[in-house]
Amino acid sequence: MTIRSGLNATDVGRGRRDPDLDAVMSERRQLINLTYRLLGSLAEAEDAVQETYARWYAMPAQQRDAIDSPGAWLTTVASRICLNLLGSARARRETYVGQWIPEPLPEPAEWADLRPAAIVGSTATTADPADRVTLDESVGMAFLVVLESMTPAERVAFILHDVFRYPFGEVAEITGRSPAACRQLASSARRRIGAARTPATPASQQAALVRDFKRAWEAKDIGAIVGLLDPDATAIADSGGLAVSFLDPIEGAEQVARAWIEIANRAQGAMTFLERTVNGQPGLVAEQDGVVVTVFAFDVADDRIRHIWVVRNPEKLRQWTTDRCPAS
Repeated sequence: MTIRSGLNATDVGRGRRDPDLDAVMSERRQLINLTYRLLGSLAEAEDAVQETYARWYAMPAQQRDAIDSPGAWLTTVASRICLNLLGSARARRETYVGQWIPEPLPEPAEWADLRPAAIVGSTATTADPADRVTLDESVGMAFLVVLESMTPAERVAFILHDVFRYPFGEVAEITGRSPAACRQLASSARRRIGAARTPATPASQQAALVRDFKRAWEAKDIGAIVGLLDPDATAIADSGGLAVSFLDPIEGAEQVARAWIEIANRAQGAMTFLERTVNGQPGLVAEQDGVVVTVFAFDVADDRIRHIWVVRNPEKLRQWTTDRCPAS
């Protein structure tokens, strides 16, 4: 069964119209939003959603009709699939060539339309706002990188409760743990997020800093680049062994600046660097013959660039070479 390419208005395997198909398929965007945050990979998120729909249509029609909230059922199943995938992903990433960075997404117009209150089938609450993060923040690269440091259970409990506002009772049903255990998991994850979080920098300020960085880079002005970086700045690249890149993180403003000058020297006009939105924040892309070959995401703190994430793995750049919207 191929769900990703879209089902028509017929019940699978029966050849007649399914009156609930539109309602069920309308959950796809919500599920992609959730599973991407849980997995950090749009490809894996789409696979998880496809598997969720496959399980839905594998049930007899009578059993599906007995489910009061298809949206809640789909969310529960998708979350459990992600929980299992996160466990196996840890083992896979131990053999990954170089560093692993979450898959970057282009202009996220779709993300902004989904608000926690719109989640179907949830009894979502609006408890202490201090315990919440916005959907926009939760798709930022810095946020996703911190999520990678969490255990699968921490990540699922945190995303479901703190981002999508599911009460702990529902999170417990999804994860198979007690509400108290889920509360503890989310609290642990929240501490990790809090330790890594920096005061928000206005988007216009971030964009200006990234633009200055691009200009200094193109001018091969190492002094100007150093001046734009935090003294303890780090740069991490993800090539998956499928593209030329540095394998180990680069630490320190001067070391990062020297690496970027080396990149500029190697490019020798073959690359075009453009300002683009990366996971909702100002970033850069490198194009070669009109094709995006590298995406640069930035983390800004105190008017300096603190982290640069460089994604070169072509398997993670497919959204940048197609017109398909990531959450459509």
